[in-house]
Amino acid sequence: MATPSAPPPDAPRIRALIDGFLQERLKTRLDACKDDDKRQALLDSHQPETWIADAAHRVGQIQQVTHGLKYTHPDARGTSLSSQGNLGAGDAWVGTHSLNGNGVPDVVGNAAALDVHKFLRLDLDGKTLLARAIDADPALAAALTDDVQQAQAWLTAFAGLASPKGEPTSHTLAKQVYWPLADGQYHLLSPLFPTSLVHRVWSTIREDRFSDSAKAAREARRNQQPHPYGFHEYPDFAIQNFGGTKPQNISQLNSERYGENYLLASVPPSWHSDPVRPPLKVETVFDHWFGRRPRVYQLTKILGKFLSGVQDVKRNNWDIRNTRAELVELIRDELVQFAAELHDLTPGWSSHADCRLNLDERYWLDPRRSLEDEAFAAARAASEWRNAICDRFGNWLNARLNTDRTPMGDPEHQEWGTVLDSKLRMMREELDLDD
Repeated sequence: MATPSAPPPDAPRIRALIDGFLQERLKTRLDACKDDDKRQALLDSHQPETWIADAAHRVGQIQQVTHGLKYTHPDARGTSLSSQGNLGAGDAWVGTHSLNGNGVPDVVGNAAALDVHKFLRLDLDGKTLLARAIDADPALAAALTDDVQQAQAWLTAFAGLASPKGEPTSHTLAKQVYWPLADGQYHLLSPLFPTSLVHRVWSTIREDRFSDSAKAAREARRNQQPHPYGFHEYPDFAIQNFGGTKPQNISQLNSERYGENYLLASVPPSWHSDPVRPPLKVETVFDHWFGRRPRVYQLTKILGKFLSGVQDVKRNNWDIRNTRAELVELIRDELVQFAAELHDLTPGWSSHADCRLNLDERYWLDPRRSLEDEAFAAARAASEWRNAICDRFGNWLNARLNTDRTPMGDPEHQEWGTVLDSKLRMMREELDLDD
């Protein structure tokens, strides 16, 4: 009689890794479940071979990619791709090829199946379960089940995560570009979002802005103290959001980025600019200092014209609400930029004899005065200045937009204030840096 061959040496370690993943996942769900029948169902479904069989069935609902389609439109149905980029482009161009194959892969498809991707990202000795499945690793096969045929079927299913699903297709909601060729011919191109490259950029900027070392370097600069490391600044960058309240419906990495994509300013450098002056001899910055900025004047004029043009529309439809919200958010961002410019002034400028600003605006626009003025710091900490600034913004914008045709009242005031308040909450980390 033939002696059964011993399992590969790594099989027990892989099985222990899988068991640990399932136990942790099960515990989270049991802690949130009080129904005995449902708890038993959870226990049954998290038996290793039961869960693995279900995962092998669901893995076909997701795909590992570097370039995603749903960033163009969340309802787009078509092909996403896994590509290392144009390796012949060289260093003169920045693209997915710049990652040298070391980019973090993204996953698209059914968000309910993303747990399968987390499972396949489990790593042992620097090699993920997905990489082992692609290599048909005997150790992984033995760790999954004693049934050799079943193990091979599961390996094949898991390895398919990195493979394209069907023939390449585009969609009416996807971007499409006609690229001219000779003799009146053309290629129809469908640009895809380089999510792996974007993730590297997002992670780098996030580290540069919010890491402990960056915060320490900024603190040293404010205190005019030496520091062994410098820090990076990204002026005039913008944040693009994907997926709204459900970023996981776009992709896994989009969820990890909180739906954010950082856009760097694609403009020539401004070598000479007018010095920023403190707003003295005025009681508020809204009417003159902020309201007369060219971009602010332009945006409020556009918003007023838009509101007047839709005044007779009986239904407040989706397009109207979103266009209005986008314009108000642009004005809000101008206000945040305006405040950031004044934050760079020498701390304590609001204590000048000619400063007549109300206290709320002093707390808002001269935050670093708190580092030198203990009384100011205590009063600022006890104040509800953020709410007051939101109210002032709402009052100012109402006054700008109020006409016989577009009368502004309390609902509009509350809406404008809410828009600014949401921005202040999103910028809590930046505000804390200045406190």
